[in-house]
Amino acid sequence: MATDVAAPAKRRVGRRAWLSGIGVGAAGVGAGVIYNAAPFFWKQFAKDLGNTIAPAPKHPNPAHWPDQGIHAAWLGHSTVLMKIDGFTIITDPVFSSWIGLGLGPLTLGMKRLVEPALELEQLPKVDLILLSHAHMDHFDLPSLRALEARKPEVVTAHATSDLLRVPNYRRVQEVGWGQTVRVGPATIRAFEVRHWGARMRRDTYRGYNAYIIQTGRYRVVFGGDTALTHTFRQVGGAHLAIMPVGAYNPWIRVHCNPEQAWQMANDARADVVLPVHHRTFHLSQESSNEPLERILAAAGNSCDSRIPARVIGAELRLV
Repeated sequence: MATDVAAPAKRRVGRRAWLSGIGVGAAGVGAGVIYNAAPFFWKQFAKDLGNTIAPAPKHPNPAHWPDQGIHAAWLGHSTVLMKIDGFTIITDPVFSSWIGLGLGPLTLGMKRLVEPALELEQLPKVDLILLSHAHMDHFDLPSLRALEARKPEVVTAHATSDLLRVPNYRRVQEVGWGQTVRVGPATIRAFEVRHWGARMRRDTYRGYNAYIIQTGRYRVVFGGDTALTHTFRQVGGAHLAIMPVGAYNPWIRVHCNPEQAWQMANDARADVVLPVHHRTFHLSQESSNEPLERILAAAGNSCDSRIPARVIGAELRLV
């Protein structure tokens, strides 16, 4: 049974990075793994300190989206803004300049490569925040706190609501695999993927989900983070599949490669695929261009019709 949780200049979330030896595992790749990858982490961290954040290639205009059909824009990493028949959802919102372990005004972690395609104050009214799991590149507390004033509802994975300031949202619901919740006109069902949910090293009890979003006649799949799994076969058809395609080298045991993402989208029988989880943070060793190039190659002749949105800020429309 899903849990309805009731708890006793720009608005960009930008914090300075701080070099320290604690909490390295919080920076998105995950606690247990990053300890063994410390040389890569520190090398990338030092490089990030001197890098500037590039502007987003495109900037969507959700104010022009009508209340019919599916409208979506990739804002960066796994953050997608969607409007489905007038109901607005944002997935895994991350607007911070750095993601990682927060130490007051400081952050130990990874720096953005590209600005989000919209700033927080440019977002329309958000009805639902959909959170896949507690890793810091998906569950960014500064971004989530900045969204509290809008009073959205939140659907999140099992045993993750303690990270939120629950009274500041309209409602927070935790959902586990196979469970379904209702938010306005949308039915949200969580299903199992191959990943893990610990935010720090020992909180391995936290859940991690992919989701099927059903609103009227439209169905959308949000894949969250996953390695190759056959669980997408249960979807039974979708208009849109939002699929992670990056951070697989060398993390293939917990992140799918682009060909596997394409396979899972086909398992879900998705009409259109939106590749995410790439080009925003340097979380792994493949080049920033490689994930998109590989999924387009996997799609072959269908890439133009089935992968129409390919850069941060790109929009798509399905009616």
